[in-house]
Amino acid sequence: MADEDHIEALLARLSRAQKLALVRGATDPEGTATGYLSGVDEAGIPPFRLVDGPLGIRAEGHRATAFPASIATAATFDTDLARRQGAAMGREAMALGQDALLAPGVNVIRVPQCGRNFEYLSEDPVHAGTVGAGLIDGIQSADVVATVKHFVANNQETHRTTVSAEVDERTLRELYLPPFRSAVDAGVGSVMTAYNRVNGTHMSDHERLVGDVLKGQWGFDGYVVSDWYGLESTVGAANAGLDVEMPGVAAPGTAEAGDSDTADDEEFEWPDGIPDATRAGLFGDPLAEAIDSGQVPADRLDDMARRVLGQMDRFGRLDGSRTASEDGESDDEAGEIDSQRHRDIASDVAARGTVLLDNDGVLPLADGADVAVIGPNIDEPKLGGGGSSETTPVHSVSPAEGIESRAEGAVTTAFGVPQIESVSLFDLLPFVGDDDADGTAADSDRRDPSLEDAVDAAAAADVAVVFVRDATTEARDRESLELPGRQDELVSAVAAANENTVVVVRSGGPVELPWREDVAAIIEQWYPGQADGDAAATVLYGDRDPSGRLPVTFAPESQYPTAGAERRYPGVDEQAHYDEGVFVGYRHFDDAEVDPTYPFGHGHSYATFEYGDAEPTAEQTVAVAVENVADRPGREVVQAYVRPPSVEDADRPVRELAGFTAVQLDAGERQTVTLTLDDLAFSRYASDSGWTVDSGTYTIEIGRSSRDIRTTVTVDR
Repeated sequence: MADEDHIEALLARLSRAQKLALVRGATDPEGTATGYLSGVDEAGIPPFRLVDGPLGIRAEGHRATAFPASIATAATFDTDLARRQGAAMGREAMALGQDALLAPGVNVIRVPQCGRNFEYLSEDPVHAGTVGAGLIDGIQSADVVATVKHFVANNQETHRTTVSAEVDERTLRELYLPPFRSAVDAGVGSVMTAYNRVNGTHMSDHERLVGDVLKGQWGFDGYVVSDWYGLESTVGAANAGLDVEMPGVAAPGTAEAGDSDTADDEEFEWPDGIPDATRAGLFGDPLAEAIDSGQVPADRLDDMARRVLGQMDRFGRLDGSRTASEDGESDDEAGEIDSQRHRDIASDVAARGTVLLDNDGVLPLADGADVAVIGPNIDEPKLGGGGSSETTPVHSVSPAEGIESRAEGAVTTAFGVPQIESVSLFDLLPFVGDDDADGTAADSDRRDPSLEDAVDAAAAADVAVVFVRDATTEARDRESLELPGRQDELVSAVAAANENTVVVVRSGGPVELPWREDVAAIIEQWYPGQADGDAAATVLYGDRDPSGRLPVTFAPESQYPTAGAERRYPGVDEQAHYDEGVFVGYRHFDDAEVDPTYPFGHGHSYATFEYGDAEPTAEQTVAVAVENVADRPGREVVQAYVRPPSVEDADRPVRELAGFTAVQLDAGERQTVTLTLDDLAFSRYASDSGWTVDSGTYTIEIGRSSRDIRTTVTVDR
């Protein structure tokens, strides 16, 4: 907790110029940080570095543990594991001299094609908020400030810097704001505003949502930071409640940054979804001038600086206790980089987040089976998507390497079809290098794929395992939910040659699987990070139970509520209308009475679980006995949903997730699981009266997914 008297004494000693240095980014002299505050040396205030996440630490010039994509962390439905991952990322940030981690992202997944879904957690606000709180608690346990993002309604990358999310108050309150409220309740130190507008106003200038809701109603006492080059105005942002402009300086390589040998910035048209990286310094001289003119109160600058200093003090940056190197170099006493403990956590998340979508009995693989490993990118790990989350690991394992290391039978490999190239927002910028985070090279440099070779390899093997992937990036949405390239053709051809075909999907969100009836098993592995191949092998061979569950609904693209209506997505005249209201994800499929391909919460196990009767144990807790009736251990994710009473004129979802817990059970073991039910599942927001809990009987549904309910119990409210 910050020492308020100490902060006030510091503020009293600072000149206005010194206060301004605490609210506007500067150039990091060491070049490691994503964002940098220079501090005030005369007052004993050290520099403050902010670094990209949330898949690991992206400190320039350094390698770090590449953790699985956030959607994989969410698929574990394991808040303790999320906390462990957060703590590991915090330790790595500390070791590299960083003070704040720009993670986690908790935006609810509304548009299945969104290019940044891999960085987010869920289509459900309770799930996103709970997992997000675990990550925040972990990050901050390492004395690093967590930064929850992107506040709020940043649900698409198309036109993200200009589009206005036209969304009603009920939908904001019930769906899109709750994960951020959970972050505030978890004590998050910083909130990052989104690029988009909400109901016509840019989020950096949104006084009602930033000033009134976040800071006023929720009592958030940390600092609010802009997304990079996401500050729209000086006066509007300062008065709305924005505290820190980042990065505060023009991007290196632009003429505004003093690099005259680059492309003429006046002739460069910034691509859609990319903010103008020459617009910076709005919280420098323009803020001083706004204060002088009376457009911004002088005490607003004090509040801005106070909030930054408060978090610096809270996490030990003002008392000299920090042991991490101030030059951005690793300090083993202050943290860890690529330790065995962190490698194990990355592997745990990758394996536990793996979802077994279908299995006709071919899995787990027999140790001695002859296996054909097929796919256009089997010789490289799928570390993540493109953009600010890109992390470069010290060590990584490809799918082919992981299976070859684990298998006892013969392993053959074949690419089959041309490589799926990674995409990145950095490819769109002329002043950014062309390093490839996945280490991929052109097909002509290293391979000559042959579909015939893949089919022959599959036909000669006991089992064919086909690895497919999509390609997503920040600043770009996917054109469709189809797998890119000729991967669908590859899967169909392999399945025709071998009835024991297993498909391992690595995607940033839902994808269409047109061949799913023709294969024996399907696994969703998301973006597994550096442990890719090892994690895949441990699940395929049954060394670990596939305990992941879907945090997003899988369905044909045409069935999602944002499909087929340009007004909803990507929007018309720079407005995306959230006409579907709260009926997003499984809420929509329930309301429309449509069966998705795979429902929210779905995932098979190698074990078999039976549920006993549920019973309420307190006002908002229920207990249920769960037994593993298989002859092998397994991990079950027990989920609780709430069905509300029928109320006239209250258009409520059929069911809403209220709580969940993951439990490990040995063969024959039985445990009583207690679930705490979130207030949000019982409540609805009315524009005239605020939050309301309707009187009546609520049905608590306990099961394995939103469509696989095993037992119910009623409670009266």
